[in-house]
Amino acid sequence: MKVRLKRECIWRMLAVLMALSLVAIAFAGCESKQPLEEVKMTLNVSTSAFEEGGRIPIKYSCQGEDVSPALQWDEPPTGTQSFALIMDDPDAPVGVFTHWVIFNIPSDSRQLTEAIPTQAKLPSGALQGKNDFGRIGYGGPCPPPGPAHRYRFTLYALDKALDTKSGASKTQVLDAMKGHILAQGQLTGTYQR
Repeated sequence: MKVRLKRECIWRMLAVLMALSLVAIAFAGCESKQPLEEVKMTLNVSTSAFEEGGRIPIKYSCQGEDVSPALQWDEPPTGTQSFALIMDDPDAPVGVFTHWVIFNIPSDSRQLTEAIPTQAKLPSGALQGKNDFGRIGYGGPCPPPGPAHRYRFTLYALDKALDTKSGASKTQVLDAMKGHILAQGQLTGTYQR
């Protein structure tokens, strides 16, 4: 009786081990099908004009010279073919307000200089979209009087140059980037009138 019970236990254990082995083999052949957007690396975006979360100097606002700040970022992942940058204000009374759309920034770039010209195509080949002021290029912080607003500079490393024309809206650029984002980073500043 004891020998028979031992044999049954051994056979059951072997059956369980075989079943587990088959499951492990089946899963080993599967690839992850996660969308690219969920597997992003992070880029570090910075400026010498202000600290992360700090006040944006008046120079870069509609009350000052209304020029873009210089921005820098670190090395992107392998396969990066271009960059895109969007600056917006999530605290605007009318909803998220877009201040700057620039894309097809060359992949060897690690910075944008101060005071990028407000023209559709830049000498580097980068293109600029239309902001919510209805103009091409950068439009600085210009909130109504009241509490401080946040301004997000979001940089995207892309696996291709976008087939989008200059003057494109933020929505058009975001749609064109879907499935092509390798990494992204964000710098936030505040401004108050």
